[in-house]
Amino acid sequence: MSDVTIFHNPACGTSRNTLALICHAGIEPTVIEYLKTPPSREELRRLLAEMGLSVRELLREKGTPYGELGLADPKWTDEQLLDFIQQHPILMNRPVVRTRLGTRLCRPSEAVLELLPVGKLPPFTKEDGEVVQDDGVRRA
Repeated sequence: MSDVTIFHNPACGTSRNTLALICHAGIEPTVIEYLKTPPSREELRRLLAEMGLSVRELLREKGTPYGELGLADPKWTDEQLLDFIQQHPILMNRPVVRTRLGTRLCRPSEAVLELLPVGKLPPFTKEDGEVVQDDGVRRA
């Protein structure tokens, strides 16, 4: 089993770039296409706790039913928001990456670098042509 897991949406450029950065590091991650295989409620809670995020901070607005469901309304509890994510996995912002160094929402994609259990990487070019320079700094 890989020690790197990515909750991935292949239709998302940020998610594709994050996955490519992980592979650029020579790591073959466990890829969970969360729209096909959504995380359980317990897994969502665990991810949120590991990232130190609230349920609201994990919600994605763009390209989702966020607006039509009225999720900006503060009346929704965390449990209700988790229900919405379970019913509509597209509401979960992505990509989320878990390694032995931590778990985080990797937006922008180069945020994954601090989680990779490897040394400094050579430059990486994203899909849009932007070059990512790795400073070699990792979480302890």
